[in-house]
Amino acid sequence: MVEIWTNSAGMPSAVARRAERAEASGYDGVTTVDSQNLSGDCYVALALAATGTGRIKLGTGVTNPFTRHPAVTACAIATVHAVSQGRAVLGIGRGDSALAHLGFSPSPVKQFEDYLWRLQGYLNGEEVPFEASGNVDALRLANQPTASRIEWLRPGRYPKIPVDVAATGPKVIAAAARHADRITFAVGADPARIAWGIETARAARVKAGLDPEIPFGAYVNVVVHDDPEVGRRLGEGGVSLFARFSAMHGSAVGPTTEEEKRVMEGIHDAYDMTRHSRTGSPQAAVITSEFASEFGIFGPPAYCLERLKSLVSLGLEKLVVVGSSAGANPDEAARAEQRFVEEVLPGLR
Repeated sequence: MVEIWTNSAGMPSAVARRAERAEASGYDGVTTVDSQNLSGDCYVALALAATGTGRIKLGTGVTNPFTRHPAVTACAIATVHAVSQGRAVLGIGRGDSALAHLGFSPSPVKQFEDYLWRLQGYLNGEEVPFEASGNVDALRLANQPTASRIEWLRPGRYPKIPVDVAATGPKVIAAAARHADRITFAVGADPARIAWGIETARAARVKAGLDPEIPFGAYVNVVVHDDPEVGRRLGEGGVSLFARFSAMHGSAVGPTTEEEKRVMEGIHDAYDMTRHSRTGSPQAAVITSEFASEFGIFGPPAYCLERLKSLVSLGLEKLVVVGSSAGANPDEAARAEQRFVEEVLPGLR
């Protein structure tokens, strides 16, 4: 059965309340962003959410390989895993707003892949070799560690924490296929693009001598509204955020129509990171009705359900539903989410 997740952001107490509501509404998981300049600490939030819930899975959506050493990331998510009695998921990507607000672009793919390798070592309870740049020898200690390990982590008490990579381009998909436990695509809701991501991952796993099958998921922009145009406006901030990932460096990646290519690259050119993910931003203004209908899912409940089922039929085991954007009318946003919970979510069970 497909897992249906929702997302959250904000101060830890707000994320905890969001997780409690999501669990009561029937969601299988909730993510919270890791963007230190724009939101509260994600691991504090997930730990608080763990104490107020008993079933729902808890994940970062997503962390990055820059702002924390892999040992620190592993320790933080392992702490959430212990507090939640085995419900944590480590979502990770190359980084976006968290890095941009420190003056950096996303981590290079090679660096990202090395981070994934080290992260998995820590989460598996293994010794991880010191990095070449280490200089602990300068302390001239009587004795010192020769490798790095999270000493308190005892594999086997709970299921291994899944590393779930958020991936868009072919190089990141391939790196995820080699090192992640799961891949959640951020390529929109166009079945052709999802199918391309799945085949790209499977091919990379086969080339690496691995079983081609791995759990796949997708981030999908969905707003339930009888008027698709109103739904699009409610969710345009999230659409601009995810669509930009497909043209992160100015050129669209993956299979695209001419309209998709034009809009993706237009969003890149117009992107204002100071209005990241917000309705009414310059990048949101680039979105057309045609693009929105392909990249996202906006419309009445039956339409949304049909589109989501078509994605699940491709082999997806997880959908992270991204609804109304920051800055959208709060009453309209609340009604749209309630309709998703009452009129769409049950049909996915």
